[in-house]
Amino acid sequence: MMDTMQIGAQIKRHRGELGLSQDGLAAKVYVSRQTISSWETGKTYPDVQSLLMLSELFGVTVDDLVKGDLETMNKAIDSDIILMKRLSIAILGFLLLMLACLIWLSVQMIAWDWTFAQTMPTALLALSMWGIAMFFAVWTERIKKDRDLITYREIKDFLAGRTVDRSTERGRRERMIPGWMKIVRTVGLTLLAAAIGAFFGYGGAALVDHLMG
Repeated sequence: MMDTMQIGAQIKRHRGELGLSQDGLAAKVYVSRQTISSWETGKTYPDVQSLLMLSELFGVTVDDLVKGDLETMNKAIDSDIILMKRLSIAILGFLLLMLACLIWLSVQMIAWDWTFAQTMPTALLALSMWGIAMFFAVWTERIKKDRDLITYREIKDFLAGRTVDRSTERGRRERMIPGWMKIVRTVGLTLLAAAIGAFFGYGGAALVDHLMG
């Protein structure tokens, strides 16, 4: 089995020989500085495209960087691909369950005029479904961060087992966005999704009330 610290040490040594900072190396291979740090500490592996770019930049062969063993790296990448696919299915499933709970809650509140105490179990169930979905979403985001996947195209190529092209204009722009701005954007999208779910729930309840009336 390949020593993860060995490839990290190789990258760090060659980076030092070129006089590059982690930011400088990240810019040349189209990844984030955090990704370079993860590679050098053995936390994650570079993918095939990154290895090719690193070998060309350092003037060495891929074999020199990985000591002739790509099997462990490929297994790690394949494992993350499978996990991301399963997490995506789980997120979608729990969000659909949350939407169903919101519709049911709206029916209880509008069509049946239930009290707060009567609707509380349904509200808590909807909140639980949302919480589980967000847990899986955070888990997915962690994998995306470890693999330095930013754009939809990068994620799609990664899940399909294709070479991930991080050199696109959009990918470069996304990697320049500050972390706090990404958090704000994620929270905004989450609130928008919740608002959409509430809207459909209210519409469904109004429809039921109209039919019953």
